[in-house]
Amino acid sequence: MDVTSPGTQDDSPADRYGRPALLKPFATVPVLATAAAFGAVLSALSGRYGFHRDELYFLAAGDHLDWGYVDQPPLTPLIARASTTLVGDGTAGLRVAATLASMVSVVIVALIARELGGGRRAQLWAAGLAALGGQLLAVAHMVSTATFDLLAWLLISWLMLRLLRTGDGRWWVAVGAAVGVGVQNKYLVVLLVAVLLAGVIAVGPRRVLRSGWLAAGIVLALALALPNLWWQADHDWPQLTVADGISTDDGAENRALFVPQQLIYLSPLFVPVWIAGWLRLWRDPALRWARAFAVAYPLLCVLVLAAGGKGYYAVPLLIVLLAAGCEPLLTWVRGGRRRVRNALLGTAVVLTAAINAMVTLPALPPSALAVPMAMNKEQGEQVGWPVLADAVRDGWAKVPADSRARAVVLAQNYGEAGALALYGPGRGLPRPYSGHMSFADWGPPPDSADGPVLLVAQREGQRFLSRHFTDCHEVARVDNGFGVDNEEQGAVVLLCAGATEPWSVLWPSLRHYY
Repeated sequence: MDVTSPGTQDDSPADRYGRPALLKPFATVPVLATAAAFGAVLSALSGRYGFHRDELYFLAAGDHLDWGYVDQPPLTPLIARASTTLVGDGTAGLRVAATLASMVSVVIVALIARELGGGRRAQLWAAGLAALGGQLLAVAHMVSTATFDLLAWLLISWLMLRLLRTGDGRWWVAVGAAVGVGVQNKYLVVLLVAVLLAGVIAVGPRRVLRSGWLAAGIVLALALALPNLWWQADHDWPQLTVADGISTDDGAENRALFVPQQLIYLSPLFVPVWIAGWLRLWRDPALRWARAFAVAYPLLCVLVLAAGGKGYYAVPLLIVLLAAGCEPLLTWVRGGRRRVRNALLGTAVVLTAAINAMVTLPALPPSALAVPMAMNKEQGEQVGWPVLADAVRDGWAKVPADSRARAVVLAQNYGEAGALALYGPGRGLPRPYSGHMSFADWGPPPDSADGPVLLVAQREGQRFLSRHFTDCHEVARVDNGFGVDNEEQGAVVLLCAGATEPWSVLWPSLRHYY
């Protein structure tokens, strides 16, 4: 498989940045087989457990397609809508999109290894280690903005490597297209662009910055991102409010956990590989042209730490370092005491596969989730949503029949509201409302809905909601039946006589972003 294209200058002699004359052959069959096996495992497990709270939100947002939402651009809800329309509306149907995107990510990691001078074996190891890494497994299993963000980062990284290696400025157009589409999914790709440009300015090759194609790439990226940026500007940039909430509420915890998370998000056993990859990018004269990536990763870590962002924001560049480290890994294996080293490597791979599968995939029964949830709480957020809808149905049955036409179901957060939007109609429930994130834009209830209010809230959130309503009392409580201590376990359903003010007046007080 030849992934070069006209103008890549693969036949040019190496220059002062050590750019190679030729790439090694691509390991087409083994890499595609690895991606296919990865996809097969994901597909086999995609129907276990249930929807994640974010997936429920994406499904609801997909029913309200727009150029933006308060907490995200439009691409992931659009993909969720397309996947369920084309494949099916269950978890398996929704997650086909995540599976396919992640299979492509595996292939791109192999292409990155090839771009960095890796042979067929290094490409295969890069694909395999990436597929076994905790972060890719976690985002591959379910639809999330992080799923397609990881793909965008890896694609942009590969395109930038081709640009830097060949010196052909026309690759800026492809980079710009990838960035523009990536911004329509998650704004974090702007961080990647910033740190890579800083790396190129710091250590070169700076000649690519003088190309007229750079301006073309910038214009294309802005043109693709413009509809969502316009939406954000027209709505007073709510994404900034959401980001500030993340930094304010979780910033200290995110900073404290950042370094440990860098060590575990792929696998603690992979740390020597990506460290070797960083050293190779920094020291190897043959890869001097790629040294910007060695600068980009620590710079990205500094920016994420300063902003109080989440540790996984930096993981895509860790995967690039992992791909760079596969050639040194194979050199180490071919050294002395080869049998011992092969045994150590095999043991590391098997342990990583077993641990990461348990932590990130629905491999265990729901009743056994306590251990994996200690490392990955998102596992538990896929359990119990139909039971929550059952509890709300029980509460709705206690609303007087002659008052139901004027009654409202109000959920504290988008997970609850999304679950009720999906499962509620089959249980005879009316449309749910919520003041959380973009659900607030899809309300409020009409002022004519002046009857009883059925509130759904987490244990710690009921006070926030109930203060706006009169004569509230508990009529049901959520128990997922598996003992999974997720955010909705023990949530309460309160029946209130009514709202303290008309909905049009009350709604701004119920809006919350985080």
